Amino acid sequence: MIAGKMLIWILWPSFIVAGIAEGIFFTLFDPTDLTLFDAPIQASRTAVYSVGFFAFWALAAASSALTCFFQRTSTEINRPGVRSVSPREPDGSRSTH
Repeated sequence: MIAGKMLIWILWPSFIVAGIAEGIFFTLFDPTDLTLFDAPIQASRTAVYSVGFFAFWALAAASSALTCFFQRTSTEINRPGVRSVSPREPDGSRSTH
């Protein structure tokens, strides 16, 4: 369940950022004027817009993934299978509160 939530935490904000970044970038630069290795890009405007969107999405997703990674505690990073255990009562039973 947590993996699904983490994917949403990463992909949804990065999708929004990619849309904004694409809008700003292609407002400033015309796709037909772009070059790759000193050669004009031989693709339609729609193809350039699509590739640009997915590139911005990948960059923003990497940023969001790093944010989620850095939010973890050192215990979660170094010992991923270990979960915190609730304290024991004096009689040896587990605490219920």
